[in-house]
Amino acid sequence: MATKAPLQTADKLMRVLMFTMTLSMMSGVMFNIALPRISKEFALTIAQVSWLSSAYIMIYAIGAVTYGKLADRYRLKDLVTFGLLLFTLGSLIGLTSQTFGMALVGRCLQAAGAAVIPAIAMIIPLRYFAPERRGAALGMTAVGLAFGNALGPVIAALIISTLHWRWLFAVSLVVLVALPFYRKYLGNEQPVSSSKFDWIGGGLLGITIALLLLSVTNGFWFLLGALFVLGLFMVRIRTAGEPFIAPKLFQNRKYTLGLTLSFLISGSCCSLYVLSPLLLTDVQQLPSVWIGFALVPAAAASALIGRRGGKLADAKGNSYVAYIASSLLLACFLLLATFTGSSPLLIAVFLVLGNVGQSFIVIAVNNSVSRTLPADQVGVGMGMLSMANFIGQGIAIGLYSKAVDLGSASLTSWNPLFSHGSGIIFSNIYVVLVGSQLIILGLYYISFGKQKRRVNATQPTILSNI
Repeated sequence: MATKAPLQTADKLMRVLMFTMTLSMMSGVMFNIALPRISKEFALTIAQVSWLSSAYIMIYAIGAVTYGKLADRYRLKDLVTFGLLLFTLGSLIGLTSQTFGMALVGRCLQAAGAAVIPAIAMIIPLRYFAPERRGAALGMTAVGLAFGNALGPVIAALIISTLHWRWLFAVSLVVLVALPFYRKYLGNEQPVSSSKFDWIGGGLLGITIALLLLSVTNGFWFLLGALFVLGLFMVRIRTAGEPFIAPKLFQNRKYTLGLTLSFLISGSCCSLYVLSPLLLTDVQQLPSVWIGFALVPAAAASALIGRRGGKLADAKGNSYVAYIASSLLLACFLLLATFTGSSPLLIAVFLVLGNVGQSFIVIAVNNSVSRTLPADQVGVGMGMLSMANFIGQGIAIGLYSKAVDLGSASLTSWNPLFSHGSGIIFSNIYVVLVGSQLIILGLYYISFGKQKRRVNATQPTILSNI
């Protein structure tokens, strides 16, 4: 049993992680508010400038699994140091950029460094907390995400309305404050694996992800390219002596279903912070500063209630939390599909349901999936889970942007309860999200819903090494 001092150290580490998760999420969502302004400045479409968000997520996806794999071979504190310094470099380049291309380079470097944060957010709760306390730890990461969602739009709106959108890059520089605390609280644990790093396999996986996300906005040939490179990747991991990802990981049925769930959840839930600013701009005609404030109640509610979701998962099981989350998300998407053109105050209320539901379902799925992994596959396994999250977001952002660019002029509403003249495209998207949430609920029940709550005692913590 861990002593009191290590437990206190682990709790302090989670607070530092929560702080960096907040900044990471802020960096991701702030530019969603600025997309209309950037589009006008550079005479680009929303789909084109959305690459400031989708490229960030694409590299996040590749980086998360790469850092997860490296975490089995190197000390976490060294990986965090490298990642946060690279994050800072990208922020400085973006801050001083004068062209869209340079701003995009800054975002890409930001993402390459910040990708260490979701990787360690998956690994630290597993390594430093016993299974019976893991839900509460994951709840703290959900709170960090929610705080980022709450603060990001407000700070972005204030910066855009008083300064220039490039100053959004400056906010991320605050992440350096956390670096000394990571160096202090992360242990000097020995690597779990001494195997060689499969750079060829990792490169093939990265190219597959990049082509897959590019296919959303650039056509069918990129999708064929992604499938071809994916085939090469599968051959590589089956023939390499020490593959980037062991094939046996995909033979774990519950784990692969968990990856599918994570992909679908991220794709649907990212609509809450990607579509919402566009909805409030195009339909409700709100200025940027008010859009930020309209998104605050939902994110604040998620931050306040998010940790409660982790405690509920520990006390009553992950399924209990997942079913509550699904009910909230279904209600949110159905209400948004029906009252798309209503008052911004009502939209803000509906988003409260969705954001709390998102926090709860992420906790439930991450906790459920973590219990399917043996200790020697935790790093790459949870990194793959993060990758699935960000691939889902990247694809969804591209699809949402293309759909909004099409407009509502020639569309017919798919919701018989919809009665507003404008915003049909948004209503139809939310109808699709209602259907996707029903699929997610069914998959979760098949994958994890039939299990009784139990503590997985096969995964050791490293509290004694702190």
